[in-house]
Amino acid sequence: MANVQMPMRRAALLLLAAAAFLGAALPAAAQEAPDVMVKRVAQDVIATIRSDPAIQAGNEARIRDVLEAKLLPNFDFTRMAALAMGKNWRSATPEQQKRITDEFRALLVRTYSGALNQYRNETIDYKPLRMNPGDTEVTVRTLVQRASGAPIQIDYGMEKKADAWKCYDVIVAGVSLVTNYRDEFNEQIKNGGVDGLIKTLADRNRGVAAK
Repeated sequence: MANVQMPMRRAALLLLAAAAFLGAALPAAAQEAPDVMVKRVAQDVIATIRSDPAIQAGNEARIRDVLEAKLLPNFDFTRMAALAMGKNWRSATPEQQKRITDEFRALLVRTYSGALNQYRNETIDYKPLRMNPGDTEVTVRTLVQRASGAPIQIDYGMEKKADAWKCYDVIVAGVSLVTNYRDEFNEQIKNGGVDGLIKTLADRNRGVAAK
């Protein structure tokens, strides 16, 4: 997982801009197409990031406030955790599934918090949306142009839940954010069961919080 860690962290910031559109979505009857919504609100969020002195200074409290308000409510963390666990998800009890979801959420907060400090004025090109009437799952495809280095393709797996679209995966240069954890999670479960995975995630998250 280490070889994709930095692209994932950089992608996380751009996902913040892309996913935050749901917090400012139009009423259900007048909802925009997912890619249009991503582009419209991403531009506003990126402007906020650029102009917020606290974020630029690395203020952790402010960064977490932004994450809680604009990003986290727009993820389907249960589906993300299930994808990360693969077939092991079905063998977990409802209580274990809830704990894994909570710890996985905390793990991703760490990723996104670090990404906010890495923003370097990237720009986003949006690809045409492939969507049929009535689709409830779509992929929003983008290409991130960097000041230096090759562009990075970042795609967003989106699912329509009731009257809102939620993100359940981010694919960076062909690598899924959630399934990227699957080998690690499977190894933890093999060695210590589902409770062993929960303990590993909880210990990791407490360690990060204590720093």
